[in-house]
Amino acid sequence: MTWLFEILFPRYVWRVKTSDKKIYLTFDDGPIPEVTEWVLEQLRLYNAKSTFFVVGDNVRKYPEIFQKILTDGHCVGNHTQNHIKGWKNETDTYLANFQECEKSISELKPSGTNLFRPPYGQIKRSQANEILKMHKILMWSVLTKDYEANLSERKCLNRAIRQTREGSIVLFHDSLKAQKNLYYVLPRFLEHFSKKGYEFCTIEC
Repeated sequence: MTWLFEILFPRYVWRVKTSDKKIYLTFDDGPIPEVTEWVLEQLRLYNAKSTFFVVGDNVRKYPEIFQKILTDGHCVGNHTQNHIKGWKNETDTYLANFQECEKSISELKPSGTNLFRPPYGQIKRSQANEILKMHKILMWSVLTKDYEANLSERKCLNRAIRQTREGSIVLFHDSLKAQKNLYYVLPRFLEHFSKKGYEFCTIEC
């Protein structure tokens, strides 16, 4: 169904147009010590690079983990300060939360970021219009659903592998909610595509 979203919302980035064997891993909702550091270890094993869409409040709580993301050569993007839903907030409130996350990031990464992903994929047109003046809105072409407790680890893995191809933007979560599935899926996903000659790349930030 991603093709339909690409048609309906062409200003958002849903995939990277390439015929090269490149996959664009992304992780939402961190950084947190319980999960993000483990993710970084897995990525190092495969020389994989990724883009982390960080929650500003977590950046302020765990600046040392945020710094590890940067030191390892990954990119970061804005995921709002408090992981708020665009559809349930007025535009001014949403943009203020977005800007607060920008501040949290720039305090540790002075160059900031030009990437944004709305939590839950929810964003009003009025909110997007303002954010697009400064940032790319990066969505995804593969939603792993690692956060679904009732989804078995094996089904989660099969879903991720089946939907991924050249240029896919794959969405994982470095969160406690996703931990069960993520710990099973990520190492196997990395191994599967590494054996097929794929490279794991960042989105330029």
